[in-house]
Amino acid sequence: MFIVKKYSSIFVSLVMLILLLSGCAEKILNAKGNPNKSEVTSEVPPDTNNINDQNQNNVEQAEQPVENTPDENSKPQEHEAPAEKNHDGIQVVFNPESIPVLVNKQNKLPDNYNPTDLVYTEIPFVSGVTNEKRKMRKEAAVAVNQLFAGAKAEGISLLGVSAYRSHATQTTLFNYYVNRDGYEKARTYSALPGTSEHETGLSIDVTGGNGKCAAENCFGGTKEAIWLEQHAAEYGFIIRYPKGKESITGYQYEPWHLRYVGKEIALEIMNKGITLEEYYNEV
Repeated sequence: MFIVKKYSSIFVSLVMLILLLSGCAEKILNAKGNPNKSEVTSEVPPDTNNINDQNQNNVEQAEQPVENTPDENSKPQEHEAPAEKNHDGIQVVFNPESIPVLVNKQNKLPDNYNPTDLVYTEIPFVSGVTNEKRKMRKEAAVAVNQLFAGAKAEGISLLGVSAYRSHATQTTLFNYYVNRDGYEKARTYSALPGTSEHETGLSIDVTGGNGKCAAENCFGGTKEAIWLEQHAAEYGFIIRYPKGKESITGYQYEPWHLRYVGKEIALEIMNKGITLEEYYNEV
């Protein structure tokens, strides 16, 4: 009986020893299969929502347009006036310094344009003319001096009435006519500021030596007016608003309004009996 109990306790001890050894072996095996397991399990798992939000922010920042700081060197120069139509549907000429430049109701000078080569003419004017209106661009002034001298040599006496007008002067004059005759009537014989040929410094109104019919219809048919129609082109001038061309020029017949375009163009226009508008259409 004693022997049985003795072997039973030994058996139990062996079983417990086996169980203990098997547990240690499992831990050893687990440790070998998962190195640094304690470090991995101790890390906080990354927040994927935060990562996505951060990536999205980076994308949005990359897509945002970069604001360019204005560079003074990149600004368009003032002399580079674009040939575009303004809010009134009038085209702005890009070559206002050109001698044969076309200025009319559809083509205006750039804002604040002032000819840079204005000089005083050497011709007689009607009384009361301001100094400003005695000026023309240099080439035109030389030509009108020659025209007056040529007319005088043939017994034709002429007087200047109005040559160059500044933008401010043209504005004052046009407003005066509007107040007197109404806008639509004024538009038939006076130009909107910026569309007047007088602002180019290339045009001049003239009359006979007696000073009568200055810029008036009664000048038409006079010996002075007839001489100008026949000889003005020889000096580089045209009758800018001839009779029968009102629908083309937009203005009534003005035998007193001379426009300098240069001899070659003036002679072609006179010989063909056309206007400056028609000349440009042909060209």
